[in-house]
Amino acid sequence: MLARVWSAAVLGIDAIPVGVEVDVAGGLPGIVVVGLPDAGVQEARERVKAAIRNAGFSFPMRRIVVNLTPADLRKEGPSFDLPISVGILAASGQVATDLLGDHLFLGEVSLDGTLQPVAGVLAIAVAAQAQGMTGLVVPTANVTEAAVVRGLKVYGCHTLAEVAAFLNDPNSRSPAANSLSSHPPPSPCFNLDLKDVKGQYQARRALEIAAAGGHNLIFVGPPGSGKTMLARRLPTILPPLTFEEALEVTKIHSVAGLLKERGQLIQTPPFRSPHHSASGPALVGGGSYPRPGEISLAHRGVLFLDELTEFKRDVLEFLRQPLEDGQVTIARTRQSVVFPAQFILVASTNPCPCGYYGDPVQPCTCSPRQREQYWAKLSGPLLDRIDLQVSVSRLKPEEMTRQSLGEDSATVRQRVLAARSRAQRRFAEEPNLHCNAQMQSRHLRQWCQLDEASIQLLEGAIAKLGLSGRATDRILKVARTIADLADCETIAAAHVAEAIQYRTIDRLQ
Repeated sequence: MLARVWSAAVLGIDAIPVGVEVDVAGGLPGIVVVGLPDAGVQEARERVKAAIRNAGFSFPMRRIVVNLTPADLRKEGPSFDLPISVGILAASGQVATDLLGDHLFLGEVSLDGTLQPVAGVLAIAVAAQAQGMTGLVVPTANVTEAAVVRGLKVYGCHTLAEVAAFLNDPNSRSPAANSLSSHPPPSPCFNLDLKDVKGQYQARRALEIAAAGGHNLIFVGPPGSGKTMLARRLPTILPPLTFEEALEVTKIHSVAGLLKERGQLIQTPPFRSPHHSASGPALVGGGSYPRPGEISLAHRGVLFLDELTEFKRDVLEFLRQPLEDGQVTIARTRQSVVFPAQFILVASTNPCPCGYYGDPVQPCTCSPRQREQYWAKLSGPLLDRIDLQVSVSRLKPEEMTRQSLGEDSATVRQRVLAARSRAQRRFAEEPNLHCNAQMQSRHLRQWCQLDEASIQLLEGAIAKLGLSGRATDRILKVARTIADLADCETIAAAHVAEAIQYRTIDRLQ
């Protein structure tokens, strides 16, 4: 007898429906799985056999052929355990087949018949809803995650026996409530606050500009000046994620297997801080079966690279294309996967190997040759893609001892939201533009026109600092954001002057 069960495979951050065809026929007992299964899917043969028996069902002692379609798509992982089990039970006449045509099944099966959670459930739930599926059957631990998708009935089961009971009597189990209705979006809550930062008014201002325009930022300063402290507070002043953005971010974390415990939408911009020993695939994604890297996990949020010059140069060069395009393409022989990567890059570094070049208190012990080699780790094209280059100096004694507090994150966030709203009104007819940092050349010609005084100021900076065309465009984008924060429709010379001063590294070199 032949049975067909629907499941899905994750490709990138999206899912593709997979048909699981099970044929139970005469011949020597055994299970054969075809359709480009990986080792994890092949191992399902033994798991499924034990699970069916231990769940109280009889395993057919006949030849069983499992075909996973489409046959040219590589299938991986244990998520096909449940659809294969259901297919065998249906083909052997132990469960009804009425629901198999419009329900999708997903889950890992233990030897005792219990269902274990799997990764990528949210992406699969979105695909199931788009394909017109009526329901989705998943392990209980994945229910909250899958129930985020509206218009899809999600059923959570703890064991294989519960799945069989549901198939034989669909009224025996009710679908889970939509997790968004039962868990309303919380207001942004952070353990960190910008008011904890003492002094560093220029660096705080740069953080505000970065948040308002989505600009990349690097802090250059001696050890202990507060570079890391500042960077970790950037998410507290970023705008909250919209529902579409939150769904996209959560899908990425779901595919990466980071939602097994939470199972809810990520409501706040993510913050990722990989160690400087991270490899290229860990940073941008990859592997035999491509998985999102740190830059995709930071999508719609912040990627913080502490001690930037400690990263390998070839690893940093991987960032150039994602910083420009907002996505990363992982090419393999059989397939090419695109992961979104629209993030704000925040980096920090010392000005020299010893860390005290230009410090008024501690003398620098590095030679000019050592400083030159130190900065040679960062290529010019990479630095050109960093809009804000800010020098962070040592705190003064009175700044360290006094308890005076600056503005808190909530106050700064209100100004950021106002600037973003102004930009969104300007981008009303540009659906792919979300912030000033994403503007292209044609947008600069339209919205970043300068008066004569501003043009002369910018031309002088280009000649003195030797700025490239890309760096000049970055200055215009930053000036546009500064004007938005000042609630100005046009860019004035003061806005251009402030944008030029955020080219610290260009002045150092």
